[in-house]
Amino acid sequence: MFIQTEATPNPAMMKFLPGRVVLPEGTLEFRAEADAAASPLAAALFTVDGVAGVFFGYDFVTVAKDETAEWQHMKPAILGAVMEHFMSGAPLLTGDSDDTPEETFFDETDAETVETIKELLETRIRPAVAQDGGDITFRGFKDGIVYLNMKGACSGYPSSTATLRHGIQNLLRHFLPEVTEVRAA
Repeated sequence: MFIQTEATPNPAMMKFLPGRVVLPEGTLEFRAEADAAASPLAAALFTVDGVAGVFFGYDFVTVAKDETAEWQHMKPAILGAVMEHFMSGAPLLTGDSDDTPEETFFDETDAETVETIKELLETRIRPAVAQDGGDITFRGFKDGIVYLNMKGACSGYPSSTATLRHGIQNLLRHFLPEVTEVRAA
């Protein structure tokens, strides 16, 4: 089994591509070892010294490291854990995982605008963000402000704010003049 690795815009995160489907639908993020009990792979990754988070996308695993860890020391152990998991045939998730969709908020009078926002996110933004090892999901729309949840390699680094402000905000404003701002939720 050959696993590709890719750097992400966030230097504290690296994308691992096992060459097969990781999570058939949606995305899943584990920000702490205690949260990883529902996933044998996430639990195994958290045993690697320096792992601070795990994110699953359709065909990739993004791993976050703590600030003291170095990728050259972590990569072999992470690659081993990913390879061992997929070679074993074990499920990605066991038992009850919390795959409850996030609650969204918006006024019913804005339903058409929200549908357009969701469509733009799905067709233009999320595919590009997945290339960088992350995901962005709709959280809400109120008073012209779009609230988005940033996950994986898209969360927790300085240029993520610039991505929101200049990239996503400009795209949404282009198609929807009623959008005045985009914020992380």
